[in-house]
This record gives sequence, C-alpha cells and structure tokens, in this order.
Amino acid sequence: MRMYDLILKKRNGEELSREEIDYFIENYTKGTIPDYQASAFIMAVFFQGMNRRETADLTVAMVKSGDVLDLSKIEGIKVDKHSTGGVGDTTTLVLAPMVASLGIPVAKMSGRGLGHTGGTIDKLESFKGFSVDMPEEKFIDNVNKIKMALVSQTGELAPADKKLYSLRDVTATVDNVSLIASSVMSKKIAAGADAIVLDVKVGDGAFMKTSEAALELANEMVGIGKSVGRNTVAVISDMDQPLGFAIGNALEVEEAINTLKGTGPKDLLELCLVLGSNMVVLAEKAKTLEEARAMLAEVIESGKALNKLKEFVAAQGGDASCIDDSGKLPKAKYVIPVVVDKDGYVRKINAQRIGLIAMELGAGRATKESVIDLSVGIVLNKKRGDEVKKGDIIAYVHSSSEEKGKKASEDILNNYVIESKYENNIPLIYNIVR
Repeated sequence: MRMYDLILKKRNGEELSREEIDYFIENYTKGTIPDYQASAFIMAVFFQGMNRRETADLTVAMVKSGDVLDLSKIEGIKVDKHSTGGVGDTTTLVLAPMVASLGIPVAKMSGRGLGHTGGTIDKLESFKGFSVDMPEEKFIDNVNKIKMALVSQTGELAPADKKLYSLRDVTATVDNVSLIASSVMSKKIAAGADAIVLDVKVGDGAFMKTSEAALELANEMVGIGKSVGRNTVAVISDMDQPLGFAIGNALEVEEAINTLKGTGPKDLLELCLVLGSNMVVLAEKAKTLEEARAMLAEVIESGKALNKLKEFVAAQGGDASCIDDSGKLPKAKYVIPVVVDKDGYVRKINAQRIGLIAMELGAGRATKESVIDLSVGIVLNKKRGDEVKKGDIIAYVHSSSEEKGKKASEDILNNYVIESKYENNIPLIYNIVR
C-alpha cells in the first residue's frame, strides 16, 4: 500500500476502505508518512468529503492510535459531556456537580483552553491549590467515592488526532464535518465513557455559524457514537451571544457557584437542565427527560449540587471555602463600567468579538505559551432583547490595567448592536439529535 495511491483515490472522490484509513493513521502517527503527503490527503478529504462509514473508520483508527482509558472499575454508567466551544461556556462547572449529586459517575478528562478563555482546568484553578495531577487509581477512587473527578488530558489519548489537528490548523482544512466529527469523537471514545452528550454550539460565537451546519455535524457525531456502540445525544444550542453573563475564568467560576445556588443566569441554568436531563436518562437513573429534569431541579433547590461542588474541589486540593465566600476568588484590580450612549433594545452582541476582547484582557491564550490572568474578563449586564436607556451600564470590564480596561470598554460598546425595536427569533435550543 502506498500513500500516493490513497491521496489519488480520495482526490478522485472514491471511497476508502477501512484498511486504507488504518494504514494512513498508523503510519502518520509513527512518522513514516510525511506532513506534505498528510496535508495533500486531508485537503482531498476536505474537498471530496467522507461518507458516514469512512468517518467512523477514521474515528476508530484515531482512537486505536493511543491509549484508551479503562473506566471499568468505576461503578455505574459513565456519561461524558462535550461542548464544541463558545464564549462564556461555563456548563461543565454547573452540570457535573448536578449530575454527580444524583449518584451518576462523572469521570472528566479535560484540557487547557486556547482561545477566548481558559479551559475547564484553568477555570478550576481559580480555587487556590486545586490540582488535576493524580494517578489513575486515585482518579477512579475519587469517582467511586464522590462520583466526580477531573484530570488533565494525556498526550497518549488519540495522538493521531493531535498531529492531524495541528496540520489542519495551518492548512485551512479545519472546517470539514468529517474531520471535526472524528476529532471530537475520537477523544471522547478514548476517554472511556459509556454514553456521550454533545453540546453543539451554533451562531456568531461558535464554530458552526448556521443551524444547518450544526445539524449536519450533530448527525455525523451521533452516527459515529452509534457505530461504535456508545449511546450518543447531541443538543444544538445558541452561541449567537455569550452564554450566561460572565466571560473569564474566576468570573465564570463565581457565576457557576451562583447558578448552583439558584441565583445564576436563566439561559445557563436552562441549558444545563437540558444537557443534564439527557445525561440522567442515558445513565438510566430516570426513564423520561421530564423525570430527569425534576431530579436535577431538586438537587439545586436542596443544595446537594452545591455541596457536591465543595466536595469535589476539596478532594482535589482546592480551597472550597471560596464557594461560600466568592470574595476569596482571584479579583481584578480595576472594574470599569461600559456605559451605553443611546436608547433602544439590544438586537445583537457580537459574541466572537466579545470573546476576543476577553482574551486581549488576559482571560485566554493567543498561543500555548500565553499566561492566563484568572481574575480578568467581562461581565455582561444587558443581553439580547433587553431595553437600554442612554447612560445605562451594559457591561463591566475586569482588568489588571486601567489602559487595557478602557480600551476593552470601548470595544465592547462597538460590539453591541442597539436598535429601536427587537423581535426574538433565536431559540436557546435549536434541536436534539438522538
């Protein structure tokens, strides 16, 4: 078998066999296929596409390229959740304690963020002393004891995906449904979950800009899950504006705490209830989504979910007292109000640009070497559909520098679209694919 022949075959729009896909992934991971041939191959895939069977075979080949986490020692059905990413996406910090407090094991493997804000690990490090470094035995023991643990993603998990993604990132081949779906699902399958709930974002602040593109991706990923025996559900949710109010690591942690106390943003809570209900049903703790939703609402009302967050943070070395006293979380030196200069209604918030403004403040990483400032970010005060009057505060900038804060304030104002009237035609949940 020659790589040249595989490139030619896919360039001509022909279907690749499982053996041919395995050959490519195995030898590219080993380094015997050079980047220039791999680049030509993924460009051919980008233009000619892959069918559902090819995409599933590509996913499985990437799973087999490295370690597969064995979670068999964890009692119960393990359900994982993955988001395709967005702005102010705090769902894991709310969702995991809710689900775990129902006795459902949440064994999370997460990474550090590259983009608007930090990843889940970065956010959790807002709790002083919190650590994701633990041996596999301790990780499994924590999940069995408290039903929740989080560790850093190992480099040996789907290493083929890591190599391919780096190549796609510099060859303009990222936005292909088969390549995105296989990338996401290879990591989720290798992470060992029995079932998977996907939060597929759509809109200005998401990778998929249209509901049609998001639905295509959701169907592809659910199809892959089914083909490898993993129950998979995809929820397509709005990211045409930031989720919740907070964008920034410690700010998002505080918002998650408030949501578990029952005082958080309605859109964040609603999305967590939808995602969580599907997780509870897949874990066979409830027969219907309605029953599952009622169970999740009860653990917030009773304080069980909040207590689970405290238990989890303490078990991984973090200062759980911050949950009762959020003043102990990292705080920015300057808090600068963003004042609106006209009357009207918020028609749109340019979510992607707002995320980039937060990154420029230091809330995210422009490169892998960037150092995150956990204290900085943006807290929105007005969202889509809200009425505003001249002089109202529409957001607050949390900054380590007065100069950076003032620039961010001006940029935020320029990325709010305020008009004389507003008609709401954007749902929080577009669709659910099972």
